[in-house]
Amino acid sequence: MAVIPVAIAGAPYDVVIEEGALARAGALCRPFLRKNTVAVVTDENVAAAWAETVTASFAAQGIASQWLVLPAGEATKSWESLARVVDWLLAQEVERKDNIVALGGGVIGDLTGFAASMLKRGCGFIQMPTTLLAQVDSSVGGKTAINTPMGKNLVGAFHQPSLVLADPLSLDTLPLRDVRAGYAEVVKYGLIDDAVFFFWCEANAQRLLAGEADAREHAIAHSVAAKARIVAADEKETTGVRALLNLGHTFGHALEAQCGFSDRLLHGEGVALGMILAARYSARIGLMRGQDAERVAAHIAAVGLPASLKALAMDCDGHTLKNHMLHDKKMDAGTLPFLLMRGIGQTFLAKDVDLADVAAFLDEELAR
Repeated sequence: MAVIPVAIAGAPYDVVIEEGALARAGALCRPFLRKNTVAVVTDENVAAAWAETVTASFAAQGIASQWLVLPAGEATKSWESLARVVDWLLAQEVERKDNIVALGGGVIGDLTGFAASMLKRGCGFIQMPTTLLAQVDSSVGGKTAINTPMGKNLVGAFHQPSLVLADPLSLDTLPLRDVRAGYAEVVKYGLIDDAVFFFWCEANAQRLLAGEADAREHAIAHSVAAKARIVAADEKETTGVRALLNLGHTFGHALEAQCGFSDRLLHGEGVALGMILAARYSARIGLMRGQDAERVAAHIAAVGLPASLKALAMDCDGHTLKNHMLHDKKMDAGTLPFLLMRGIGQTFLAKDVDLADVAAFLDEELAR
């Protein structure tokens, strides 16, 4: 078990990483619940795997749980789902000082957190992330959002949870593809500013993916601690420090948009390929050694994640992908900052990238 504090000024909370945390959810959440009832938002896949366990854990504490079960998948992060969640929470008579529960992956966490941020001008919520991606990234830091036809996560709010419960056992119920997608957000922390952790990932990724407990807990705890440190220093991305967490996301979100935000390309898969593109583009403009960029690509390919644009068989060109980037939420005064690398563990925010050159680079990658 590990308990990692997230020291957000005015809104601190803990991330509890423990095998069996979902079976103890009632006891762990009890101090945060004012009533003997709690509203839980989840999706169909997670409900099938964990609703019985979580319901029983609350019942053991004398807490009745009310459930809203949504369709699984990225399409659920929509205006329509947001309205459905808010209306349901109002019907449950949730009050401003109550905590609602988000049980699921990044889609459920982002959607439920955003609903909590606006319900009665802001109520509390507890994150129970059930995917690797959510446990190491999206459940920590307070970013909540939905997608729109214009792009990913363009409508949202910063709203910190009251508690995060990450149970590594929940990963046993996931398809390997989803675990691999979450792994992209693990190795990202090594590429940002921790080369030693990247080397650990190279040596231990297969153990993590195979579900070995020590490798899994170390990866989750190290990743959460890294994110906690970054978001505590820059909660709302005002200084540029938190922007480092977006490594691979500018390219990745463009790829997701081109794939229609569908299961054709999972978010973590887009981030993985986006990090390869960031590394290769950094090498192209002389910031990073080509052999280091290819080391990144080789590792991502070795764990079974997408490693080339050509493999996606997208019917587009570099200009089309570049245009998707123009809807990126990091756009500032008409320019788009990029997360690039001077080496493994040396990511920085570049504000002078030539988008026409990026489009030309993407054309080359599409033909690679």
